[in-house]
Amino acid sequence: MHEWALAEAVVAAVASSIEGGGDLEAVVVVGELQQVDLDAFKFALEELKRERGLDAPLKVVVEEARLRCRACGHEWSWREVAGRLDEASREAVHFVPELVHSFARCPRCGSADYEIIKGRGVYVKVVRRE
Repeated sequence: MHEWALAEAVVAAVASSIEGGGDLEAVVVVGELQQVDLDAFKFALEELKRERGLDAPLKVVVEEARLRCRACGHEWSWREVAGRLDEASREAVHFVPELVHSFARCPRCGSADYEIIKGRGVYVKVVRRE
């Protein structure tokens, strides 16, 4: 399961950052373009934390995916184009978000030359020791 592998990487990163002990607060940012099954991801996080004896709270936040056309400058959200894609195309983008360029075009001018400006990837945003 893709979500389990992502959760393993997040828990490993958080665990290695607190090896010296202390309290921890971590915010896990999940880019919307990843299309992560949040229930499965959160379940995996909790199970992996339990297995490692990690008592750090992990807050999961979804970051909206935004795209910007290099041809016309139009900016739009992933949700604006996702509904027009078939399930196989959405699944491909789930595993390799950069494939979005193969399946979606700028809603204004039709160009495939655009950038993902946010909402891609899964990462630990904040780790604080108190």
